[in-house]
Amino acid sequence: MLSYARGPDAPLSDQTIDEVFSATAEKFAEHPAVVVRDQGIRLTWRELSQQVEAVARGLRGLGLETGDRVGVWAANCAEWILLQLACARAQLVLVNINPAYRSHELRYVLARSQMRALFLREADERGDYRRILEEAREGQSLTLRHEVYLGHESWARMLAGGAGLPTLRADCYSVANMQYTSGTTGSPKGVLLTHRNLVNNGMVIADGFHATEHDRICVPVPLYHCFGSVIGSMTWVVSGACLILPAARFDALATLQAVAAERATMLYGVPAMFIAELEHPEFARFDLTSLRTGMMAGAPCPIEIMRRVMTEMHCSGITIGYGQTESSPIITMSQADDPMETRVTTVGCVRPNTEAKIVSPAGETVPFGEQGELCARGYLVMLGYDQDPEATRRAIDRQGWLHTGDLAAMRPDGYIRITGRAKDMIIRGGENISPREVEEFLHTHPKVAEVQVVGVPDAKLGEAVACWVRLRSGETATEEEIREFCRGRIAHFKIPQYVRFVDAYPMTVSGKVQKFRMRELEVRERALEGARVETA
Repeated sequence: MLSYARGPDAPLSDQTIDEVFSATAEKFAEHPAVVVRDQGIRLTWRELSQQVEAVARGLRGLGLETGDRVGVWAANCAEWILLQLACARAQLVLVNINPAYRSHELRYVLARSQMRALFLREADERGDYRRILEEAREGQSLTLRHEVYLGHESWARMLAGGAGLPTLRADCYSVANMQYTSGTTGSPKGVLLTHRNLVNNGMVIADGFHATEHDRICVPVPLYHCFGSVIGSMTWVVSGACLILPAARFDALATLQAVAAERATMLYGVPAMFIAELEHPEFARFDLTSLRTGMMAGAPCPIEIMRRVMTEMHCSGITIGYGQTESSPIITMSQADDPMETRVTTVGCVRPNTEAKIVSPAGETVPFGEQGELCARGYLVMLGYDQDPEATRRAIDRQGWLHTGDLAAMRPDGYIRITGRAKDMIIRGGENISPREVEEFLHTHPKVAEVQVVGVPDAKLGEAVACWVRLRSGETATEEEIREFCRGRIAHFKIPQYVRFVDAYPMTVSGKVQKFRMRELEVRERALEGARVETA
């Protein structure tokens, strides 16, 4: 039998995000909708709907027109949620921007996305965003016309400017969201996701959780990432549950406090987040018995951590999810009532209205149990990469199959085990890092002649970034000098944890760098064997 599976057929929704949100807000008007603990904000669905309408009108008051791109460059906050829903209502495309981006990366996104408006904070403990934006704009000809600072008078002016203006409605096939994801060939690509992609993915995830309006979802993962803005907020919108944001950025203590105080029933996180919560010195004093389910995703899930989440955190229905931004994102998911063994040895099976197959390098579907590349097809496949038809053709074949670049094997029952990556991608704590992107940045260092970047095992984050640097003739440098060159210019999670200076690289006879040998040497010489994340 061949490695092909199709999820059950179910009615697909042709509603837009706003249509689903409006229906939910009307149905559960007086139910709690949002709790943003660090901002002291609590809203019912009725109150949330009123605020979304004001923001949608404010966006139109800026002169933004249907299909214009609106960037949000901020950590988790109430305004992020308002903008996500308001952009959907006003027929605008929300552009998620990682708040860890610095001038080098922000400059690229501003130019590439052609956004007309950008929402951001002036500054916080992580950075002076006004200054970073000024650096990114320097010498650039951009389409950006509006900068609106959250918690600032410019936000109030934006709201006031939309008073009395009508809002429009989108259709389900129009683009709702653009998320930048690191590809394998350098700079990030803008993944175009439609209302139909996101609404239906939210619905199948919510169904997997058996989520209802009685649930309270704790979301410590970042909203700029598809984990937060789809698995988090779209599951919330379609189910009518209450969304709880514990803090602007992940904080283990704040998350534990939120679960206990708000009686959360669902909790999300990458493995590193669950590890930090379990290992927090105050963990034992929190009552987490309200938890029933949630999702662990974004990196390999250690078996022992899964067991501890189910027992010590009382989250017996914790699930595993697998996907990527290009698939809206969830392709497979374990069910909340799957046996524990299934949840710790697989990433579940394909969800409704989704097909999956495992193919050989020649493109042929392989027998059950054999390794190959995982491909997916269905409503969940992205519209494409923004302004990059060639990259889109490489990712989605003529039959509509999305080639994930991940290696996997399928059981006869359709459950899938991820076995590796065909793509040369580093996944550090749930963040996708393109080695090529880091390499291209480090090539701008005046002392660097050549650089190669690989991922190495890390017990907490799954992988860490390691780079091998060949310096220009006569130059000298230190590891800290290379890291300091990166600080403030690229996102902190891309900065190499390990730096090795070399005179040459291991090569094939045809002259191709053998990155697997680099990785092997790093693991051996830095004694990282024990840092490998154990998965079945």
